[in-house]
Amino acid sequence: MKSAITLSQVPEAAAGPFVFQQALAEGFASAKKHGYDAVELFLPSPDFITVEEIKTLASQHDLEIAAVGTGAGMVKHGLSLTDPDASVREKALQFILQMIDFGGQLGAPAILGSMQGKWGGEVTREQALLWLADALKQAGAAAAQHNVSFIYEPLNRYETNLINQLAEGARYIEKHKLEHIVLLADLFHMNIEESNIAQAIIDAGKHTGHVHYADSNRSAMGMGHTETAPIIAALKQVGYSGYLSAEVFPRPDAEACAAQEIKAIREALA
Repeated sequence: MKSAITLSQVPEAAAGPFVFQQALAEGFASAKKHGYDAVELFLPSPDFITVEEIKTLASQHDLEIAAVGTGAGMVKHGLSLTDPDASVREKALQFILQMIDFGGQLGAPAILGSMQGKWGGEVTREQALLWLADALKQAGAAAAQHNVSFIYEPLNRYETNLINQLAEGARYIEKHKLEHIVLLADLFHMNIEESNIAQAIIDAGKHTGHVHYADSNRSAMGMGHTETAPIIAALKQVGYSGYLSAEVFPRPDAEACAAQEIKAIREALA
């Protein structure tokens, strides 16, 4: 397993769990200084910066691109895959497909989190889940063109009422025969929704494709009460070899947070 840290360029998400929020060149330099293997990018749109510019920054700092987020589609543009308006759903899908293409050119998967939306009002849960499945089929096909997966993230109940647990996500993937779709095991969300995080990872098995390594309070690991040893053992048991990515609040500040998180990752993997 390898380490990654989040770099955000979305002002609307300034209060979110993203460690470095300065200019990208500075963010890449900080990630390298702290010894991370990769960065996870949260960008306003797929045309915010060119793929070549990202490749140059990654090469200069000897960093990989772990993943690219799509959440700006929701927090900045108000788009959701389960919006009752078909035109909004289509705009959401196109935004995601463009981010998949952007990330794919970097050899990185895109992540679907907040843009999955939720059901309610005139939209039933059954309808929302069907719309989501259809979008995921298209996202998986687009990701496959770049030989990467597309990452779907079960969120906690306060952020979505669609899928909240890892095993539920695994069953959903299998029920709808979704190809090139993997799950994001975000330990913060799992601390809310799972009775046993390690067992949830084991139950989801091969479907886990990315990990957000956040403590129970969404601070850097070691600043809350998450017991990490069983989680790391479970990830090893299911053959996970991807990133432990720091999508965490920059507490008490970004530099101290980054230092604590990389220390925790190294200790966990030692």
